[in-house]
Amino acid sequence: MVQFKNEKGDINISSEVISSVTGAAATKCFGVRGMAFRNKTDGIVMLLRRESMSKGVKVTYNPNGSIDIDLHIIVSNDVNFTVVSENIMSEVRYMVTSTTGVPVNKVNIFIDGVEIG
Repeated sequence: MVQFKNEKGDINISSEVISSVTGAAATKCFGVRGMAFRNKTDGIVMLLRRESMSKGVKVTYNPNGSIDIDLHIIVSNDVNFTVVSENIMSEVRYMVTSTTGVPVNKVNIFIDGVEIG
C-alpha cells in the first residue's frame, strides 16, 4: 500500500488499485491479447478475464516511494514483441503515474504466451 500525507489527511492506495490501472492500460495496447497467469501447480499459462486481470501484475514498493511493476501478458503472434513491450511500458508508466500520483521506477514485461489467429 502506498501512503501519502498532507495537511488535509492521509491517502492510501492499495496494490489492487495499482494492479487494476496497470492491467487496464496494458490490455488497451495494440498486440496485447490479455493478461497472463501461470498456474503454480502445473505451470500452464491462462488468459485472464477482465475482472481478474490484476493477477497478472506484481507491484513492488521501493524505499524512495516509487514502485516497480512486473506485468505478465499474452500477445498476438503477428506483432513485433519489442515494439509492443516498449509501448506497454510507456502506457503503463503514464497511466499509473497520472492516475495515482505514484512514480513508476520500472515496468518489466514478461510475455508468457502467444495467441495465434
